Amino acid sequence: MRDGGSLLLIADHAPIGAANEILSKRFGVEMSKLHAIDTAHYDLSNGGHPGYILYSRENGLLGDHPITQGRDATERINSVTAFTGQSLKGPEGSAAFLRLADTAVDYDEKTNKEVSAAGRSQGIAFRFGKGKVVVVGEAAMFTAQVTGSNKLKFGMNREGNDDKQLALNVMHWLSGLLDRE
Repeated sequence: MRDGGSLLLIADHAPIGAANEILSKRFGVEMSKLHAIDTAHYDLSNGGHPGYILYSRENGLLGDHPITQGRDATERINSVTAFTGQSLKGPEGSAAFLRLADTAVDYDEKTNKEVSAAGRSQGIAFRFGKGKVVVVGEAAMFTAQVTGSNKLKFGMNREGNDDKQLALNVMHWLSGLLDRE
C-alpha cells in the first residue's frame, strides 16, 4: 500500500474480528471483535434485528466520501443495510463512510455485556502512503444470501438498499476511478 497498492479488508462480527486484528492493527485500525447493534437505527422490515443497522442520508449515518457520492447521481449511495458485523475505529485522517450513531453498542454474546460504540464506524477509508485502504466491519452487505424456510434475503439482494452500489463504489475508489480528492 505504501507504494500505491490498494487493500479491501472485510471483517465481520466475533470471532472474525480477532482473526483480522493483526492485519488491521498494521494499518492503525482497531476492531471491536464483538457484535455491533443499534436499537435506534435498524432495518424494521422482515421483523428486523438490531444488528441490521440502516445507514442513510436521512438518518445522517452515511459519511460524505467519494465512496458514498459515486461518480454521478446514478452511483450515489442513499441507503446501506449492515447485517450485524462489528465496530471499527480508524486511524487519524481516516474517513468513516458508515458512521455508527451514539446509540450503537458493541454486544458481547458470551458475557451479555454492552459497550458504547459511539464515535466508531463499520466502514472506513484512508490513504496509506501512496495507496488506499478500505476496512469494513461487516461482511454480509457484500454478499447475496437467502436463509431459512421463509427464504429471507439479506446482503446485496435485500430490497431497499444500495449495498450493490456500495460494493462497486468501494472498488472504484480503490482502483482510482473515484479520485476527486
